[in-house]
Parts: sequence; structure tokens; C-alpha cells
Amino acid sequence: MNILFMPLDERPCNTKFPEFIAASGEGVNLISPPSDILGDKKTPAKISELWDFVFENAEGCSYAVLSMDMLIYGGLIPSRLHYLSREEAEGYISNIRRLKEINPDIKIYAFNCIMRAPQYDSSEEEPHYYGEYGYRLFRRKYLLDKKVRNGITPGEEKELNSINIPENLLSDYENRRKFNEDVNISVASLLEEGVIDFLVIPQDDSSEFGYTAISQKRVLDFIKEKKLEFKSSVYPGADEVGNSLLARCLNDYLNRTVKIHAFYASTLGPGITPLYEDRPMNESLKYHVRVCGGELVDSAEEADIILAVNSPGKNMQEAPEQASGIDLTYTSHRNLLDFVYKIESYIKDGKKVILSDSAFANGGDLTLIDYLDRLGILAELTAYAGWNTNCNTLGTVLASGIFCLNSNKENQIKHLVYRIVEDALYQAVVRQKVIKDYLPKHGLSFYDFKDMQPQVENMIKELLMEEYNKLNISKEYKLKLNRVYTPWKRMFEIGMDINVALDK
Repeated sequence: MNILFMPLDERPCNTKFPEFIAASGEGVNLISPPSDILGDKKTPAKISELWDFVFENAEGCSYAVLSMDMLIYGGLIPSRLHYLSREEAEGYISNIRRLKEINPDIKIYAFNCIMRAPQYDSSEEEPHYYGEYGYRLFRRKYLLDKKVRNGITPGEEKELNSINIPENLLSDYENRRKFNEDVNISVASLLEEGVIDFLVIPQDDSSEFGYTAISQKRVLDFIKEKKLEFKSSVYPGADEVGNSLLARCLNDYLNRTVKIHAFYASTLGPGITPLYEDRPMNESLKYHVRVCGGELVDSAEEADIILAVNSPGKNMQEAPEQASGIDLTYTSHRNLLDFVYKIESYIKDGKKVILSDSAFANGGDLTLIDYLDRLGILAELTAYAGWNTNCNTLGTVLASGIFCLNSNKENQIKHLVYRIVEDALYQAVVRQKVIKDYLPKHGLSFYDFKDMQPQVENMIKELLMEEYNKLNISKEYKLKLNRVYTPWKRMFEIGMDINVALDK
């Protein structure tokens, strides 16, 4: 089965993860554009060359998984910074019709993000003025929306009246958002025509009120009006969606619905709203399972996959806080040992267990990793993820598990080790060590390595190997970390070139 794949951007989570996942399945060939025509953070990809690639490779493919943000704007970050005309955008969107003309039998699964509105001041991934006015832009619209829908307190009214943003900047930002909303609607219109077979509209860094909620409502109203609910899905996420749609391709190709039984680490887990998202964990879970081509089932006996969801006890924190100030509810409202024993029991019963490690945002749960490793079952997981947001984690691990039902064991294990190293060891441990100790010593910062990028990457590599070799899993799966790289020259994410030898 050939799948034409267009990533959201050039980062490893959007290029390397899909390659790992597709390689875990038998008989799946992922056809992706070469890296030299993709972009570089704020520099957009070569859009015309991307479309040439699509047209040249469409004929031999059964499915196409396409990021419309890449094919319209040149990537995720460029989608927030562009100066496209409406004619240019509509021209790129209409190219999908040509793809269908070239190969009428191809099934097109597309995704097109709702533009995010971060809750902080930073222009690193946003327009230049977001560095000074970002939080004010977010907060103003949050309070205005809340005032209309729920009402606000006198204190919030006072806060709203005190927010000052230059009119030209406010106008630019809101016009930019309106443009992107119009693109969301235009892409969704291709569902009505039958050009696109299924569409995901994910919300990157979403919130209950404000810009993303307003954009979501407009899109949902259009989908409901056109009766497109069975052909689309709108939910929190972004970087995992390409993987989810790959899983949908596989399940559709095999004409199957994968049955998934989920259980949580805490009683309140299903109802907790994670950081950077707008709904309870269990509601997001339902969306992600369905988008992948799966079905939640009540019993483990009828399940093809067991999904263990490591939820917080009551309140979600950031992964770095594990070392400095973990909330008491992580123990008082969560029995982690019981959760681990259940995972062990399912594995001993021969079940394929995948772990969505969402107790913290932006990194894995180090206590959980330690418990699983000491019990000797970390290496027995079918798939693991614990990165960025809950939905990033959830969508990726579901896709990994679904592909592992038709598994290439060697590639499955390589991906498992990769994710443990990056999600748990890098995001929750090594990243903090480098930020606190190494960078300040050399006059560097999170976003500025100056002329020392190779040295920073080598330090990360050394520390990762040191941390991995502390784990028992390192004796079973021997890691050779050939290279670590920082794709956007920042500490947030890394890419790795690894080899894993199986000592068993």
C-alpha cells in the first residue's frame, strides 16, 4: 500500500515519527517530499515544488494524507505569518481537485489547523508583535468571549478595560485570523464536493474561551450546516494528526475497526482538562480513537489493544516540576503502583499494551518510567509516547499501536526506544539540565546557541546516553545514539539518529 504523505512541517515529530510508525507495519510504503523542499521554521516550504511532488506521485498511491497548512502556507509557522492573497490560497486549495483528477480512486485524508492564540508573550512562532502583546491579545479576546457566553466578574471587567493594544496590531492579528478561518471553511467545502474523503481540523494550543474557541465554533457551524459531521472531526491537537490519519489509512485498507480498551491512572483522570486543551481527557480520547479508525470497548477481553492512560491525580503540571514542586494530588488522587500492576498484568496475559503518558505536559512521568523499568515491563510495551500536549501524546501512541498489530518487530522496538529517550529522558530530564547548567555557563539561551550549536547537541547526546544507560531496558535494547540535532535551533525539541541492538 502506497501512501502519499505531506507533513505539517519539517520537524522530526512531523517527518520522522510518521516514518517510524509506517515502518512498523508490513507492506506500507510512505511517499514523502524530500527535505530540501520543506521549510525551516518561519521560512516557508517551496509550495509549487510540493504540489509538483504531489501530482507526480499521486497515480501510484491508494491514499493521500495531506497537511493543507503545508500545501497552502508552506508549514505550520508560516500559516501564522503569511501575506498570501485570497486568490493564491484558493488556487492552492483547488489543486486538490487536480489530484483527484489524476487519480480518481485515491482516498484523500486532509488536515488543516485552526490558528492558535498562545497565552504568553513570544514572537518565536508568531507575528513580531506577539513578543510584546501576545498575552494581551489572548486575554482580551478570552474575556470578551467569556463575557458574552458566561459573564465575567467585576474584577475581570476591570482587567478587560485596562488592556491596551495598538489598533493597527489588533487589526492585523484579527484580519490574519479571519483569513485563516476562511481557508478552514474553503478546505471543508471540498468535503461537500467529495474531493476530500475525510478532514481533521485540529486546534493547536486551544482554550475554552477566546480566539480558538470562536474559530472552532465557526467551523463547526459550517460542518453542521452542510451535514459533514461523518466526514470530519474537530478537536485539540496538531503535530500528531498526520500519524492518526496514517492509522486510518491502514485500518481502511485492511477493512477493519481496531478495538481499544482504555483505563486511567486516576479516578478523576477521564474528567481532567489538560494544559493547552479545552476539554476533558476522555472526550479527546473518543475523537482520537475514531479518527484512527478504532472503537473504544468496555472490556479487555474483546480488545485488540490495551491503552493505558497515565493521567494526573487532579491537576496537570509541567514535566520539569517533577523535580522541584510536584502537586500532592499526584499521589493523593492517583495510585500509580496500581496502574503499573495493571499494565504488568495485561502484558503477562499477552495483550498489546500502549502507554499514553499524559500525567504532565511537555514530558514523561519519570516515576512511572522508573516503576515500569524496575518491574522489567518497560521493554515489553508495544508503544509509548509522553510528549508536548495530551493530544499530541495520545494520537501518536494510538497510531503506533495500530501499526504494531501488523508489526515489523525491529522497527517497533526502535520507535519505542526513540520515544522513551526523547519524551521522558530528554523532555523531562536532560533538557532541564542543559538549560540550567550548560547554557548559562556559555552565555547561551533556550533560543540562541550562537556559534555553539554542535557543542550543545553533543552535550545533549552525552547526557541522554548517560540517562538511558541507568535504565534496565538498556541491557535488553542497546542504544547507539549516532547523532542529536536541534531542528529549529532551540531546546524545545530534538531529532535523533539511532540504532537499537536487541540483546534477547
